[in-house]
This record gives sequence, structure tokens and C-alpha cells, in this order.
Amino acid sequence: MPSIDKTDFQQLGREVIATELAEISALETRIDENFSRACELLLNCKGRIVITGMGKSGHIGGKIAATLASTGSPAFFVHPGEASHGDLGMITKNDIVIALSNSGNTAEIATIIPILKRFGVPLISMTGDKNSILATEADINLDVGVSKEACPHDLAPTSSTTVALVMGDALAVALLQARGFTAEDFALSHPGGNLGRRLLLHVSDIMHQDDRVPKVKNTATVSEALLEMSNKGLGMTAITDTDDKVLGIYTDGDLRRSLDKNIDVHNTPISDVMTKNCRTTTANELAASIVKIMDDQGINGFLVTDENNKLIGAFNMHDVLRVGIV
Repeated sequence: MPSIDKTDFQQLGREVIATELAEISALETRIDENFSRACELLLNCKGRIVITGMGKSGHIGGKIAATLASTGSPAFFVHPGEASHGDLGMITKNDIVIALSNSGNTAEIATIIPILKRFGVPLISMTGDKNSILATEADINLDVGVSKEACPHDLAPTSSTTVALVMGDALAVALLQARGFTAEDFALSHPGGNLGRRLLLHVSDIMHQDDRVPKVKNTATVSEALLEMSNKGLGMTAITDTDDKVLGIYTDGDLRRSLDKNIDVHNTPISDVMTKNCRTTTANELAASIVKIMDDQGINGFLVTDENNKLIGAFNMHDVLRVGIV
């Protein structure tokens, strides 16, 4: 085995990146009329987008299908080998097929082309050879050819798979924008992930309500406020008037400052030491946006009010962590 030091490994890695970057750059000139036609065809698809590909192209096809599906274009992957053994039944006349093959002559894909033609299913190809079987039989061919693989033997699919993946991303994002697909739409297809939680969860989903909200009237003493804080366990309490409108907040931090001043907690009114004009939020605010404020300003808890400044809820950083927003 040849001896390679750490510097050699780093240089080899840089060469791979440089090669693939050059091939991606060359792809830009091929975003042409065929790309526009493909986007229009996919945008008007009445069924689903079916991706197929063999070997490494199949792995890339699977990722493209997943990206399309999660950005508003229903799609799934069909293995071309399985397609000719029954899985063609998954494809309907309302669907569109995108077939990936660097050579354009993959036997498993060539086998199913006549069946797709008989069904009248539109076929978009992504090939590296515009004169190949797949390219010439397709309704639209997207050129994803490369001049050089990143493999030193120019054999292992590297640059070619990267370029095909980028072309797939270009299609998905172009369709996303044409559909007016929003961040909220994206979140709806990712409810279990951190991104979905950040875009879907509102303050109302995480706040404590009713009897679990810590609050005392402005006539209460500091000791009564401390008892309420201890009972509710949020490290804070709201101070309200007789109509439950928020006048201020008292937190663990305020308590430390009060103790530094040696106040009489049993006789001092909470209104004398509370933080007035405290920042509040509404129940329909995105929780993630409030978390950013908490992080930027070092706030550990928030009071939630309605349009009349009436207290309706409260939450702290532990509630944020519990639902996995951060």
C-alpha cells in the first residue's frame, strides 16, 4: 500500500471538490429551454412524479424524489429492475417519469421505455449522453453529462452523480417557487422534525394556562409572590390588577436583586420591586420567534396576554426545551 501522509489526504480531498465544482459550474449553461419545458410539464402533472434509476443513479433518484415530495410535488422512486416485474403497475397515465442514467443505455430502463410509451406516460430523461437510447426516446432530455469524474480512474460515479443531484434540486426548487410553496407548507410535511416544530408550534402550544399560570395581585407582598413562584415552578410570577391585566413581572433574577437590597419580603409590596412594563407575547406568535428574543435578551420566561393585555398564559425555557424547538 502506498504511503500517504495527512497533507496528501487533504490535497486529494481538495482536488475532488475542485473537480466537482467545475462540473457543477458547467451545468449552469444547460439550464435552457429543455429545463423550462420540463418544469412546465411537471408543474401541470395531474398525477405523481415517478423517479427511476439504476445503481448510483438510483440512489440520487431516491433523494430527488424525496426532495420533490417534501416541497409540494408528489413524487416517489421506482426501481427499474422491479418495474419490469410488476412495479410498473404503480405508474398511471396521469404520472410523469423522470429516468436517470449517466450512460443513457441502462438495460433495465431501456426495457420499460416501450411500456411507458404504450401507456402514454411522459418521459423526462437525465443523461450524460444526448445520443443515447434514453435521451432520444424521452420527451425531454436534461443534459447532466460531465467531462471528468472525480475518481482518478474516471470510473466511479462521483461528478456525474453530483451534477444529477444538483439538476434534481434545480427542478424541485423551481417548481417550489412556481407553486408558491411556503415555509409553512414545508413544515406541514415535516411535523416530526426540528424544522417542522419551529415553523408549526405557536406560543399557545407550549404555554401554561388557567390555574397553572403564576400570578399575584399588585397588592400582594413579596413573600406571597415567592410562594406563588414556588407553587407554579416557572421561576417567575405575573403581577396583575383586579381585571387580570399585566402590570409587571417578578422573576428569580428580581428576587436576587431584592435580597441584595435587604428588603423585608414579608411587608414590601410586590409592586415596589417588580419589573414594570415587561415584555409580553401573544398566543398566536410562532414559538421559535419568541425563543430567539429570549436567547438574544437573556430572558428565561414570558407572559402571554390577549389584545387587552389580560394575562392568559406563561412559559419558560424549560417548556421550549420540552417541545424540542431548540
